[in-house]
Amino acid sequence: MPGFLGDLISRHSGRLTDADGRLLDVMRRDPVRAAMQNGKEVSHRAGVHPASAVRLARRLGFKGYPELRAFLQANLVEGQGEYENPTARIAARLERAEQGGLVSSVLDSEIAALQALRDQVGDGDIRRFSAILKDAGRILVMGASHGAVLANLVSLRLRRSGYDAVDLSPMGQQRLEWVHGMGARDVLWLINFRKANPDLQSLRQLGAERGATCLALTDPRGAQFDPPPEAQIVASRGGAGESQSLVVPMTIANSVILDLAAIDEGHTMRSLARYRDLREAGRSQAPGKGTT
Repeated sequence: MPGFLGDLISRHSGRLTDADGRLLDVMRRDPVRAAMQNGKEVSHRAGVHPASAVRLARRLGFKGYPELRAFLQANLVEGQGEYENPTARIAARLERAEQGGLVSSVLDSEIAALQALRDQVGDGDIRRFSAILKDAGRILVMGASHGAVLANLVSLRLRRSGYDAVDLSPMGQQRLEWVHGMGARDVLWLINFRKANPDLQSLRQLGAERGATCLALTDPRGAQFDPPPEAQIVASRGGAGESQSLVVPMTIANSVILDLAAIDEGHTMRSLARYRDLREAGRSQAPGKGTT
């Protein structure tokens, strides 16, 4: 039994009936399905009266089964206990999206997450990141899971801005070739969401031993590093039942790179101009462009 539901049962165990036990057994065996179905459907699978699910919900302290189901869905999204799997989280979000349309649901979640970002991150947080990057020798970027997508974009933009940046995320054994010589002038930029990642933690520890400066961009669940980074931005990507936004961390990363251009005395601008010229020169040499 998932812990959050087990706590409810423990508090109200003296009030539960045999029918309640059969319902709870059905919910325990397939918690995802229980969170998606209505009370009548769950009661049918348990072989009890259609109103039994409503009575169970009230004995557990809810107004009715819809409120109990919303509780189960919220825990699906949060990913606790047996509910910690991507299928469960997606199922819960799809269920909630049916109420107002899928696109509207995703847009509302993204907008809410971006609006909340105003109260979580300020210009001072951005400047601390950009000031460290400005003086870096090398910038080693690594992200876990969805953070790897953002790590690729960050390293690409930093290189075009004239900084020696590399994305370690897709590397296997080759990663050692980049990190074995890490030193005090190097900067680690770690990007992590949802839960602690052992690869990122190992890299953080190695960086600390070598004297490298560490930046971390995380959501609250991915925020734990030992030792703590020299600079860290923690921002929620959305609450329960909302899409876990990649727009939020991407907005932060874009702000850091934009602020870097504002303080590096034209380094970024000159590099972008050289990159533009090189790209245009490459196009002029392409077949069909008048070359012989």
